[in-house]
Amino acid sequence: MTTTTRDPKVLSSRLANKVAIVTGGGSGFGEAISKRFAEEGCKVIVADLDPVGGERVATYHEHSMHFVKMNVALEEDWEAVVENTLGRWGRIDVVVNNAGTSYKNKPTAEVTEDEFDKVFAVNVKSIFQSVRHVIPNMINQGEGGSIINIASIGATRPRPGLVWYNASKAAVTNATKGLASEYGEKQIRINSICPLLSGTGLFETFVGVPYTPENVKQFIGAVPLGRLTDPADIANYCLFLASDEAKFITGTCLEIDGGKGI
Repeated sequence: MTTTTRDPKVLSSRLANKVAIVTGGGSGFGEAISKRFAEEGCKVIVADLDPVGGERVATYHEHSMHFVKMNVALEEDWEAVVENTLGRWGRIDVVVNNAGTSYKNKPTAEVTEDEFDKVFAVNVKSIFQSVRHVIPNMINQGEGGSIINIASIGATRPRPGLVWYNASKAAVTNATKGLASEYGEKQIRINSICPLLSGTGLFETFVGVPYTPENVKQFIGAVPLGRLTDPADIANYCLFLASDEAKFITGTCLEIDGGKGI
């Protein structure tokens, strides 16, 4: 009698037989998303500019995760990651456009042109490139697909100090709806997520004050659920959107912010 040893890192099979590309997969939300997908039976390309973080995440499940170094703003890197994914696993079912960047919270008149250009290149042009190179493959497969764009609560609730970052994320949510309308007939679902900030490393960048217990307490005082975003919050919703459970959901923008945007 032959017995099959169950992989303890595969929790269930909600994404069985699916292949995903997760940009910015080497840390933060992207790391949580990549690991969560692998736990649900998905093959995952961990795409990131940082080889250290990307390789580390990809070792979480070596048989179903693979790291590709990638600058999401460059067309040639999108061509390479699509070619790599198809060559390795033969299809692309899910793309999570998670990679993003910002400048430090400061008066808008002090934002440099280089900072502006970088924010729009990484946050918006990356999605432009992903659509050009991923959607034709999804159409050719004839089975639809799911594209998930990580925006920000700043897209729907902009505040001073990060005006152009917020504007870039508003462009993401707007483009998401337009793309969803355009490609719905091909059964390609396109949704976005607007998270609150997460983690110590980004707190000062986004809030504009140091990460101290007092400053955190003051910030989360305006969050009805009383905390910052946990990467698992984003990963779990991405899992739902990537799965067939969400096959009638497209063009949405969910605020995962603990009620901050109320």
